[in-house]
Amino acid sequence: MLLKLILMFTIIPIVELAVLLRISGHIGLLNTLLIVFITGVVGAYLARSEGRGVIRRIKLEMAQGQMPGDELINGLCVIVGGAFLLTPGIFTDIVGFSLVLPFTRTAIKVAIRRKISRMIEEGTFTFYYRK
Repeated sequence: MLLKLILMFTIIPIVELAVLLRISGHIGLLNTLLIVFITGVVGAYLARSEGRGVIRRIKLEMAQGQMPGDELINGLCVIVGGAFLLTPGIFTDIVGFSLVLPFTRTAIKVAIRRKISRMIEEGTFTFYYRK
């Protein structure tokens, strides 16, 4: 797991930098920086508004005595997506928008639910709780 994280935090930024340099060669440095800035601002706004909606729905479900499992997954997707959107790059923006926008998040939530269910069945899902 540690090796995967190390690779992710070294390879992805290098690839993103190469893509941004390639794009700036075609459309210019200023336009490339403008794209990075605009996607960051729009991404932050979307993550904030979607996050507020998720929190509102979690509170509503809890007030009705229901476990907000689906909304907790939505919240996780929005948080991770927001982090990706604030990271400069094209690939991270695509992943970030996929996680933040509700209509693309649906398919990702199904995959997350399947993965968690599989881990619970296999006994590899662990949850640590400290008092």
